This record gives sequence, C-alpha cells and structure tokens, in this order.
Amino acid sequence: MHPDVVVVGAGIIGAACAQALKARGLDVLVLDRHGPASGTSSAGEGNVLVSDKEPGPELDLALASRELWPDLGADAEWEEKGGLVVATTPEAAEPLKAFAAAQRAAGIDACELTPQEALSHEPHLNPDITAAVHYLQDAQLNPVKATKALLRGIRIINAEVSTTDGRSVTTSDGVISCGAVVNATGPWARNFGVNVLPRRGVVLVTTPIPGTIRHKVYDADYVGAVASGDADLQTSGVVESTQAGTVLIGSSRQRKGFDDTIESKVLKALARKAIALFPMLTDVPVMRAYGGFRPYAPDHLPIIGEDPRTPGLWHATGHEGAGVGLAPATGRLLAELLTGATPLVDPHPFRVDRPEVMV
Repeated sequence: MHPDVVVVGAGIIGAACAQALKARGLDVLVLDRHGPASGTSSAGEGNVLVSDKEPGPELDLALASRELWPDLGADAEWEEKGGLVVATTPEAAEPLKAFAAAQRAAGIDACELTPQEALSHEPHLNPDITAAVHYLQDAQLNPVKATKALLRGIRIINAEVSTTDGRSVTTSDGVISCGAVVNATGPWARNFGVNVLPRRGVVLVTTPIPGTIRHKVYDADYVGAVASGDADLQTSGVVESTQAGTVLIGSSRQRKGFDDTIESKVLKALARKAIALFPMLTDVPVMRAYGGFRPYAPDHLPIIGEDPRTPGLWHATGHEGAGVGLAPATGRLLAELLTGATPLVDPHPFRVDRPEVMV
C-alpha cells in the first residue's frame, strides 16, 4: 500500500480534503481511530453560514463553500432555510445593522427587517426584539450524512496515527508510506505541531415541533462570542429546527481542555436564552443534550497549507465552529495547493507559518 495522500481524520474537513484530492486523480487513503464523523462532525448542528462572518478571508472561504455545497450536500438533507439574526436590546440594534451593511458591501445578501417583518418570517419570535437581518444564503445539512457522502468510494482504515514525517505515517497497525499527509484531526491537531485547542460546545435537543421554527435564528451577540478568545463560558441564543422537527438549541463556548462533562449551568443558560428568543419553548420538553469540541485557532482563522518545517505534511484544521460551512472550499483549496493548481481563494491568510499557530 503506497497511496499518493494519507488524510488523517475522517470528519467533515478530512472528508472534503479526501474528496477534492480524489477528484484530481490522486489515490487517497483516510485514517481515523474511530471511523467517519465520529468526533466533532457528529456533534454539530450542520450550519452553513455567512451571517456570522465579517468581511475578510474567512467570509471569502465561506462564500466559496456556499457555492459548492448544494451539489455536494444533495444526499445530506441540504436545506436553504436562511438565517434570521435579531437584536434583543435597543443597544444591540445599531451594531447589528452596521455589521450587515459591511457584509452587503462584501456581496452578502443581508436584508434588514423591522421587528414586525421579522415576526412575519418567524411568528413565534419574541415580539420585543429591536432589529433583525434576514440572510438568505444561510443553510443547513446533516453533517454525518454529508461526511459519509464525501467519503463515498474512498478507502478508510480505522487506525490511530502516532507520528508522521510527511512521507509516511506510523499507525497502530504499522507504517504506511505515501506521497503526502494531511492533518485533518480537528481539535486534536496540536499533536501534529499546530496551535489548535479544543473549545467545548453543548447543544440541547427538544421533542419534535415540526414547522414551528423556520430559519436558523440567533441573537446578534453570537457573532461576538464566536470572535472572542475568552476561555471562560460564553453563551448566546441560537435556535433552529431539523427536518425531523426537533429543535436544536445552542450555543455555548468554553475552553477547558477535553473535559466532556455536561454542566447544568450550561444547560440552564442555553434554555434561558432560547426562551428569550422564542417564549413558546418554555413548554417544549428537552429530550437530550450532547456536546463536542471545536478546533479553535487563536487568531480565529483556519489553518490550510503545507507545513514549512515538515515537507509533505499538510494541515486542514482550526475551523472552530465553522467546519461544516467551510469544508468544501477548504478541501478544494488544499487540493489545489498540493497539486500546484490555481487556488480558488487567496491562501496566504490561512498559511501554516502564522506566529499564532506555530507550536
């Protein structure tokens, strides 16, 4: 066995990289200690968002991915539901409008709504909101189904990788020689020499209430929580339904290593903020809660490219909570760089040799 490329990590990012490399005619082998979508990708909501990104390189990558996902996500419950971002206090209204204006200048379809217009989109929304912006490009899919669809026809071996020199990997089953290695291990990427840390998140799941909530709806303070580098617990109201009718409630962010304890204080904060957006959720039972670890990079940008310290070792990680949304463009960008093709976006902001991400 001597594949052209070994991709370590069978989550959504690893799958997208493998798919893009295979599409360019390369022989690809994927390694994962637990199998496809068994880590971070199984713990997300499946968001494909442009609404939470300020103009810049991450938004460029998100727009490129948004163009690619409709075809790639056809078998993964792809839904162009749109997003609704709302201000819940008078002080938050103007910053939300200013953020949306900057996004419109960058090509985002961000339509300002009055509170009354927002209620026509979401009749159960709290009528006390002070402003709203409708994002038509926001979408959702099933991340587990999407990961497995991207990996269709690609060899996968369940094995744990201990070391790599860029031209081979040492696994729990022996050494595999290859032409290149892609580190797509998400929050575990630090084991391969980049400064990525786990950032804990928890989601509540309600009993089904089909058709009640139509969009992804979140409080405008969510954008600040995403961009924050604070290690302490941060929560923001984020509410959306699945095709099965269950409602997913987030969002929490907390850096506490790989401690997977689900804390009651987090659950209470999420429920409280969800009810502030949709008071009718007060009487809807919660079936379960689950959590996962986002791959957090200190400068809040993904890491995509070859490691200058180890020729043949490539990284695709550090997407934090945006991995699903950024996956197709990440895979394509990495494949283009690895094969010498013209990249679809400027790769420089995502390079490995940034001071913040070199370990």
